[in-house]
Amino acid sequence: MTPATACVSSESASPFPAVPSPLRVAVLASGRGSNLEALIDARAREELPIELVVVGSNRERCRALSVANGAGIATFALDPARFHERAAFDRAMFDALETAVPDLVVLAGYMRIIDETVVATAPWPMINIHPSLLPLYPGLDTHARALAAGDAQHGASVHAVIPALDAGPVIAQVRIPLCTGDTPDAIAQRLRPREHALLIATVRLFAERRITVEPAGIQFDGSRLAAPLFLDPNDDRLHPTRAAADR
Repeated sequence: MTPATACVSSESASPFPAVPSPLRVAVLASGRGSNLEALIDARAREELPIELVVVGSNRERCRALSVANGAGIATFALDPARFHERAAFDRAMFDALETAVPDLVVLAGYMRIIDETVVATAPWPMINIHPSLLPLYPGLDTHARALAAGDAQHGASVHAVIPALDAGPVIAQVRIPLCTGDTPDAIAQRLRPREHALLIATVRLFAERRITVEPAGIQFDGSRLAAPLFLDPNDDRLHPTRAAADR
């Protein structure tokens, strides 16, 4: 008699955990593209499991598009002057983004206010990096405003984009001290590398599926985020603030 042969179903569970597919990230930028460069470099160092699927801009000659082209990333640019209203332009931008099927859209130095109705209907989460400790100083000239207020600290925030300007839930922040004799230019130069580290660390958490943007708020590791994460200067990773950890 021939011994029975044990059969193993092709649908048996793998002994290895499933690895999430790379997060598909689209970027909107208007200027130098230094935040975009930071994401590209982090991906090249294998620190970010993402695929940069497209970079769009409202300026046809901005450096960010050249940076993207140099990295082999698809690009597009639309001229706002060719549209009869802001909402029509924004809808066209979002239509162009949607063809790339992004999982996340990053506003990285995108210097336009997006129409509220267009933001409200976006089919993917959007985040923005802003050079202040929100809710302080939404809008422009943040470094000068922090100096004028006599603040001891300044910094940058990554927040979810909602229809109101710079008012979405803050996901993460980094802080730097303000020093005697500081100028807006000096602050910008000192803050910029910390902004880059902050953005990389935040996108990494999205790529690891540890952060999601939900109607009820930002979810971090399965729980509602009670306070912004902070960037640890020792390891450039995001950690809960003490206030959040104590809740």
